Formats: sequence, C-alpha cells, structure tokens
Amino acid sequence: MKIIIAGAYAIGTHLAKLLSRNDQDIVLIDEDEERLNNVTGDYDLMTVHASPSSVKALKNAGTGNADLYIGVTPDENMNMNSCIMAKALGAKKTVAKVNNYEFMEPELKNLFGKVGIDSLIYPENLAAYDIVNGLKMSWVRQRWDVHNGALVMLGIKLRETCEILNEPLKDLCKPESPYHIVAVKRGDETIIPRGDDVLKIYDMAYFMTTRNYIPYIRKIVGKEHYVDVKNVMVMGGGNTAIRAVQMMPEYMNAKILEDDERRCEQINELIDTDKVMVINGDGRDIPLLIEEGVKNTQAFVALTGNAETNILACLTAKRLGVRKTIAMVENIDYVKMAESLDIGTIINKKAIAASHIYQMMLDSDVKNTRFLMTANADVAEFTAQEGSKVTKKKVYELGLPHGTTIGGLVRNGEGHLVSGGSQIEAGDIVVVFCHNINMSKIEKFFN
Repeated sequence: MKIIIAGAYAIGTHLAKLLSRNDQDIVLIDEDEERLNNVTGDYDLMTVHASPSSVKALKNAGTGNADLYIGVTPDENMNMNSCIMAKALGAKKTVAKVNNYEFMEPELKNLFGKVGIDSLIYPENLAAYDIVNGLKMSWVRQRWDVHNGALVMLGIKLRETCEILNEPLKDLCKPESPYHIVAVKRGDETIIPRGDDVLKIYDMAYFMTTRNYIPYIRKIVGKEHYVDVKNVMVMGGGNTAIRAVQMMPEYMNAKILEDDERRCEQINELIDTDKVMVINGDGRDIPLLIEEGVKNTQAFVALTGNAETNILACLTAKRLGVRKTIAMVENIDYVKMAESLDIGTIINKKAIAASHIYQMMLDSDVKNTRFLMTANADVAEFTAQEGSKVTKKKVYELGLPHGTTIGGLVRNGEGHLVSGGSQIEAGDIVVVFCHNINMSKIEKFFN
C-alpha cells in the first residue's frame, strides 16, 4: 500500500512510525529538510523535500498511485488544499487534519467529499472524547469501547486493594469467567499473558469484559472506594478543554483555570456558563486551588500546551487529595516520565490522531483500531470474512503469531468473551490485541 504523508511534524512522524512497522510504501513530504533528517534514520520511508502545496512535488512523490494521502501539517488550509490536489492527481483516499471544529459538521461531509477530501481529523475532539471517557470512570486509566460498547476494554492500575494479585491467570480467566486479561504492562515491559502468569501490584492490566460486568471488575480490582467524578477542574483553556467541557455529561460541573484574561473572555462566549465556571488564574497556584475548592474536586485535568506544567500540576493536585488526574503530554519523550510518576491518565493528541488515521491503511474490514501508547500495542476490530482462516478452526488451533491474543467478539450486536475453545464465525467482529506484531500478519487470518 502506498501512503503519502504531508507534514513531518508530531502527528506525521508518529504515524510514520506506526505504518513503517507494517512494511508499507511510505513517502513523507515536508519543506523543512531538518525535520525530514530527524525522521529518516528511525523509519523505513522515502522523503521529499518540498512544499505539499506544490503540484510538482506531489507528482514526484507518486501521488497519482497513492492509496492514501494524509495532510497533517499545522496549516489546515495547506492540508485541505493538498488533499484536493492529491485526489485530482489520482490518490484513492485523502484525509486532512483541521483546527476548526466547524468543518466537522456532518452536513459538510458530502461537500468536502465532492472536492476531494474524504475524511477530516480534528485531534482536539478525539482527545476530548478520551478525556471525558476517563472522567466517567474515575478508577480506570484507559477505556476503549468496542462496537458501540458491546465489549469494553479497561486499563486499570493495580494497587494493594486488588483481590486477584499473585494468582495464576489460568485460575482467574476461565472460559466461564466474565473477563479476560489481554495484556499487562509491568515497568517497561508489555506482557501478553499466559496461564501461568500472575498479576502483581502496580501492574497496568488490560481487562476485556462486557458492560454489565464492569461493577464486578471494579470490585475485584479493589476500586469500589473511588468516588464518582462530579466536580472537575480543568487547567488550560485551549480547544481541547473547550471540547471536553462541552462533552461532559449533565451531572458533571467544571471549572476552567486559564491565566490569560483575554482567553477567559473568549471561553465565556463559547461555553454554557451555567455549567462551567471560568477562572482567571494559574492552576499551579496552590492557594488558588484551595480557594476554588480543589479538596471537593474529584478530578483535575491539565491541558496546557506545556507537558512539564501539566505533569507538575497533576502531582500538586494529587498531593491536595484529588484522586483522578489527567495530563496532556504532547512531548513523547515525557510520556515515560509521566508514567513513572504515576500521575494518572496521559493524553497525547498526536498518538490519538495517528491511531485514528492508522486504521485507514488496513486492507481487511477493520471497524476500529487503536495504538495504546502506554502498552506499545495495537487493539483492532477485525470482521471475519466468509471462508477466512479464523472461521475454519477453534481459536487455540489457529496458530496466531506470538504477541497476539483475541480478547472477544461481537456477534449480532452482542459482546462475547473468547477462550481457546471458541469458534469464530463469518461476520463476527473480533477484537485482537497485538504487541510488536506486523498488523498485515493478523489481517491474513480474517480475509
């Protein structure tokens, strides 16, 4: 598959990393030679030093034969215009990153499609969705809904109160059990567990279950004492913060702390001020936090453009007794540090946006895919095709690559967990967890 990425910035380089693992034919276009040089040593791709707005550059990059053209520069006009040109030159599918939420209105989809832009990506909206999902379940670090919630994957940090520590998984995850543990992150290591593996304190365990068993999972991991989130403090009044407070359910109240007075005025014009209070101040100011009721707040969300500020603010909030903290960490280099400090949920817009685009390059019928940055792994929903390899044998007989596990499947809209003796049928939507595996190797089982 030939993929052209315009923009060697954060999203483009992260996307190149994901795609290069799958031996794709990747071309990266950027007008800054230094940015291109920073990428070429790490990934298997070709670079073109030119502006994505140049028709000549697009032709030289082979856009006419491209299966997917992706515009992810910081300039939304360049992204959209280059997608229009790429489509006219023969690219099969185009996607553009935009900074204006108005472009995401459903009625505009056909309009953009007619001019040559097949899909739009608004990273702030994707990040806001993840943030609100995290707030709805204060005891969960990561949540991923499969097929509209028929199955749910929960990433949970295990503490002393967990009831299932140090027991072999073969005794915990039986065929009749209401959950499967599909992966474990232990320190820097990601484990696709086997029957003799055990869970240890401070592991990040990924559970696959159905919605009705979420309370049971909460009990066995010892998180029943975590209070539900009703009051939220948000530090930073950028677009991600605006989208997040607009998505919050009715029962949540939010305060936005923004140190730019002019931005505070703009925020007041954009949001429902009956539900959200905007405060002009610095979220690292401890007396201010106390004055604004941080001790009666169940969640603190740090969304400034500075990773260090967000990490420090979350640590401060934890010291003041806030149980749930979420930090936006845009610098990939800081993600591991943030994890080691145990600050809570980490949001990285570039990784979220790249994951969203990533699924477009998969050949088989893939409904959804997600790169879990914390676990350095992929989770994908594959649809089993008639006559495909997965429908001919039971799961334990399939010979799936090492580092792969099937977490569950959705059949006729209903979620089911999968064991070794399960039989996958044509039309089933199957959730596959992959660590250090070329996704094309998994696709072959479903085509």
